[in-house]
Amino acid sequence: MASKGKVRGISGQYPLVQNMTVTEGGTANLTCRVEYNDNTSLQWSNPAQQTLFFGDKKALRDNRIELVHASWSELTISISDVTLSDEGMYTCSLFTMPVRTAKAYLTVLGVPEKPEIDGLMKPAMEGDHITLTCITQGSKPAADLRWFRNEKEIKGAKEVNASGKTFTVRSSLQLHVDRNDDGVAYTCKVDHVALTQTPQQATEVLEVHYAPRVEIIHSLAVPQEGQYLKLECMSKGNPPPDPVMWTKDGGELPDLDRMIVEGRELTFTSLNKTDNGTYRCEASNHLGTSSAEYVLYVYDPNAVGQHGTDHALIGGVVAVVVFVTLCLIIVLGRYLARHKGTYLTNEAKGADDAPDADTAIINAEGNHAHAEEKKEYFI
Repeated sequence: MASKGKVRGISGQYPLVQNMTVTEGGTANLTCRVEYNDNTSLQWSNPAQQTLFFGDKKALRDNRIELVHASWSELTISISDVTLSDEGMYTCSLFTMPVRTAKAYLTVLGVPEKPEIDGLMKPAMEGDHITLTCITQGSKPAADLRWFRNEKEIKGAKEVNASGKTFTVRSSLQLHVDRNDDGVAYTCKVDHVALTQTPQQATEVLEVHYAPRVEIIHSLAVPQEGQYLKLECMSKGNPPPDPVMWTKDGGELPDLDRMIVEGRELTFTSLNKTDNGTYRCEASNHLGTSSAEYVLYVYDPNAVGQHGTDHALIGGVVAVVVFVTLCLIIVLGRYLARHKGTYLTNEAKGADDAPDADTAIINAEGNHAHAEEKKEYFI
C-alpha cells in the first residue's frame, strides 16, 4: 500500500517531490521531477544523507533499491521490501549553483500481527469469573481491537504500550460465566490502516459446564381413565446428564406392563385410578442433580362433564348472592341518609317558629328533650 502526499518545491528549475506512505513489506517509488533543466544532474539520498542514485548511477549497495527512470527532467527510484527503518526524510538534489533540494517524507506503516486470545479456561464452570485478553503486536500506528460475542459487538478495556517504533495493544474482557455462554464464540478483531482488505481476527468458543435442570412435559391437560399419557423429562446440562430415573411416590414404578420407560419418556398405555400419585424425574451429572415432579390425578370420563356443570351452577349462585348483597347495602345507605336529614330539619324548627332569640333557644332545648323522651320510650 502506498499513497502520495502534497507536491513540494517551486515550478521552474526546482525539484518537485511527493511524500509517500507505504505498508511494511511493500514497495515505495520516489520520484523527483524538474520542469526546466539545463542538463543538470538529479540525486536521491536517504535520511542518513547517503546517496542512493546520482543520475542513473547507483551509489549505495542495497539490492532493494533500483532505478526506475532517469532523465534530465526526472529521477525515479524504488525501494522494495520496505522496513520500519526505511522511514524518514528523503532528499532530491538538483546540482545547480547553488544546489537546490526538495524533501519527501516516507512513512512506513507497521502491520499488526494476528491477535491471540489468552485466559480461556476449557471448560469453564458456571459461575466462574474469567478474563479474556486479546493481544496484537507490531502495529504502527497503534491498532484498534474490537470484541464480538457471536455477531454482537461488546466493549473491552484497551491498553497500548510502545515497543520501539511499533506498538503492542491489549484488550481485556471480563466475563461472569453462566450456562448461556456455552457454545458462544468470542472474537477479537484488529482494525488498522495497513489492513486494507479483511481485518486480522482470532476466535475462541467458550465451553461451559453446568448442573442439569429438569422439567416434565405432559401430553394431557385432564387425564381420564383409559387414555394414553406421555410424560417427557426434559433435562439440560453439560456434560449431558446420565439417563433419567423415574419414581412414583418415592418408590419404584409399580406396573411396568402399562408404564413404559423409554429414554426420557414415561408412557401410560391405558390410565386407571391406581395410577394416581406423584411422579418424579431425576437427572444428574458430576456437577449436581436436579429433579421435577408431576402430580397425576386420573378423572372418571363420566364425571368430567358433571363437574363442569356443577362448577357453572356454583358460579351462578355466587354471582346472585353478590348482587343481592350490593343491593341491600345501597338501600340501607339511602335509608340512613334520609333519617339523618329529618333529624337536622326538626332541630332547626325551634329557630324558625320562635319570636325572639331566647324563645328559639328554649324551643331547641325542648326539641332535644322530646328527642330524649322518644329514645327512652323506644328503649
